[in-house]
Amino acid sequence: RRDATRRDATRILVAVARARVRRYVFVDVERAREDAVSALGTKSAPRRAMEELTRAGEGARATSRIDPRVAARAMTSRTANVAPELVDAFGRGHNYLRISLTEKCNLRCGYCMPEDGVDLTAKDELLTADEIGRVVKIFAAAGVDKVRLTGGEPTLRKDLEDVVRRVSGTPGVRETSVTTNGVTLAKRLDALRANGLTRLNVSLDTLVPAKFEFMTRRKGHDRVLASVDKACELGFQSVKVNCVVMRGQNDDELLDFVALTKDKPINVRFIEYMPFDGNKWSTKKMVSYAEMRARIEEAYGALTRVDDPREEVAKNFTLPGHKGSVSFITSMTNSFCGGCNRLRIMADGNLKVCLFGNSEVSLRDAMRSGASDDDILRVIGAAVKRKKAAHAGMHELAAQDNRAMIKIGG
Repeated sequence: RRDATRRDATRILVAVARARVRRYVFVDVERAREDAVSALGTKSAPRRAMEELTRAGEGARATSRIDPRVAARAMTSRTANVAPELVDAFGRGHNYLRISLTEKCNLRCGYCMPEDGVDLTAKDELLTADEIGRVVKIFAAAGVDKVRLTGGEPTLRKDLEDVVRRVSGTPGVRETSVTTNGVTLAKRLDALRANGLTRLNVSLDTLVPAKFEFMTRRKGHDRVLASVDKACELGFQSVKVNCVVMRGQNDDELLDFVALTKDKPINVRFIEYMPFDGNKWSTKKMVSYAEMRARIEEAYGALTRVDDPREEVAKNFTLPGHKGSVSFITSMTNSFCGGCNRLRIMADGNLKVCLFGNSEVSLRDAMRSGASDDDILRVIGAAVKRKKAAHAGMHELAAQDNRAMIKIGG
């Protein structure tokens, strides 16, 4: 492709852009565009090709139709490693489980926690450590090998180390990770690592202490940075910093976050602002992946795309001379539903097969009513089979009912 002529490169791009929608869900549109642009030897593709690509991409995101046969062929390598109960109607195998440990948080970020707060689930209705351990064993026996513990804020659970130990010690689980705001994390990192924690995501939306207090309605900026530094020192397999980018609040800090990766082995992930109950989402506040990337490349030059696996949620890039890397999570403008391998269990034990779906089923109630592991796996399988091909567009998501992010789990 790199040796193609300008005319041939244009044909490549136009051909990709004209691909039928059913196939488009399983094509990495961005990668195809980059290949063609690279062959052209210019920073921007021909206008006609780009217009067609945009129209085709929008059509793919707007549809929920996927040919199961196309899906099955695309996902065969991964579904071979999971039980049939974890394979949905479109051939997507699910080997990644996210479990929220609590609905409580010690910060009040506006995109996650509504201004009026949320009605918390009673403590005795939340999953216990024993129930979490049992659920993980059921999923791991069916092929799940990655487990992420979220919240709320998971460090507010006093038994977090015990939960990590149970999860990491489950046969079949090879990665145990935590997503946290990092405020109280540093003092627990040694114990968490000793109990099997392998990967860490820290949520941080600003590098300005005063802005941190404004955005989170709490103090603790210095403690978050200390947690990131200590995590790097301890040598976790992966340390990521999650940054939700909002226009007029922190979009002026994109380059400052990129600069963090110069000397630190961290992955900074820029996340498009997503709509959830009570977070006052609007398109005016959202900064798109295309805009974020363009701003960064204007300052740093072209980013180099990593060869990501199909199920990767982020578009990952490296920068010359940087120890770390940057990524973009593009749920709103360039969704990745075609390779989704994730399932979620909320703190109250409800299984949610899609972050943006409002269909849930209670595994807690099944366990407490005496269901066997096989019974619970059948409940899980039925829910997975009902998973849709793709979530709705961002405007539709903003209008539909869903939980607040803090009650789903980050």
